[in-house]
Amino acid sequence: MSKNGKIITAYVPFSKGISFIDEHNDVLIERIGGAQKGARGDLPGVKFRIIKVNGISLNELVSGRKQKPVR
Repeated sequence: MSKNGKIITAYVPFSKGISFIDEHNDVLIERIGGAQKGARGDLPGVKFRIIKVNGISLNELVSGRKQKPVR
């Protein structure tokens, strides 16, 4: 994933969350709030997680409440 010209690694929550993300989708990420804003738990080096795909919450996509819009 690229953020401001930099390549970052982001965590995708939920077991089927990765299936809703395609190559050219717009994603919204947030920082994982571990100690001193660093990596958290068993994910060394991963500081971000994905929360929205194409403007739709990843939680709603996984639970089936909404469908991803076609762009």
